[in-house]
Amino acid sequence: MPRFCNVEITNMSDSINHNGVIEKIEGNLVFVRITQQSACSGCHAKSMCAASECKDKIIEVPDYTGKFRINENVTICGQSSLGLQAVLLAFILPLIIVVIAIVMGNNLQWKETISGLCGLFVLAVYYCILYFLRDKLKKRFIFTLKKLN
Repeated sequence: MPRFCNVEITNMSDSINHNGVIEKIEGNLVFVRITQQSACSGCHAKSMCAASECKDKIIEVPDYTGKFRINENVTICGQSSLGLQAVLLAFILPLIIVVIAIVMGNNLQWKETISGLCGLFVLAVYYCILYFLRDKLKKRFIFTLKKLN
């Protein structure tokens, strides 16, 4: 199994795993802190480079077993196909929408500034729609927890 930072890919069609620590538990929701690292964060020259970075993220994971405790080390598992869907929703679709808006503005013979602003406006509307659909998306993007040995 190849390892990359704290991300483990067991099989390309299987799942993506992140190691993390349980921060808090509220009812059936477990909040797990994971450290997301850039590709070069393991480099020996990272202190001299601005490209390496680490970010802590809190992931909400539903758990109805009650077998997890605060400060416990766990692995968050998610399907790799859901990761591809997330990339599609967060990056690829917005890019396509912005390009279409700008091209349509140019075809309508708007000034380039107006076409560009139109593209940014459409992008803002798209992300607002995603924000309002976040509860529905949470139900679709489900993670599971495993105890670390």
